[in-house]
Amino acid sequence: MLVDDHDVVRAGFSRLLESSGDIRVIGEARLAEEAVQQYPQLQPDVVIMDMSMPGLGGLEGIKRICSNHQDARVLVLTVHENEPFPQRAIAAGAKGYLTKRCAPEELLEAVNKLANGQEYYATNVRSILKKQSREISEGDALTRREFQIYELMARGLSVSEVADTLHLSVKTVHTHRANLMRKLDVRNNAELVMRAVQDGMLEQ
Repeated sequence: MLVDDHDVVRAGFSRLLESSGDIRVIGEARLAEEAVQQYPQLQPDVVIMDMSMPGLGGLEGIKRICSNHQDARVLVLTVHENEPFPQRAIAAGAKGYLTKRCAPEELLEAVNKLANGQEYYATNVRSILKKQSREISEGDALTRREFQIYELMARGLSVSEVADTLHLSVKTVHTHRANLMRKLDVRNNAELVMRAVQDGMLEQ
């Protein structure tokens, strides 16, 4: 199942996958919410998930699919290749992580490995994961919920819109917002967006 909010991107990857002869695309979704709803009916061997999408976003989509279906195999395919995205995706349950700059052959290899119960991570992602001794950065220190709110607010959502998206109270979002802004040492939304750009949170 392909999950990406860009129709052209899904169409291109769908053609690539099916041209291999042994992979069939049985479902597509534009939003993580749709993927979560479709997964039980489709039961795909592999879910290819983008990270940056409107609504819940890929991170929460991965978490919900993997927490509800223990045998789910999610391959992240994203423009984000820097910390803390790989760690967050893997912590949410992803079994593979590639960037959209990968070669077509690598995507096919990753899909086949996940379908066979293995894991697959791009070379640069493996390097990030092996840095056991590195100092934890401010971004890594964020909780999963704080990271979600950071991503949504960086995309321009208001506190009330974040609350609606994540099904939280406005008060709860305000609390998480205050904590993440303290950890990131930013004072307002403008500085938060600037920090998100520096951290590679936003697509260029």
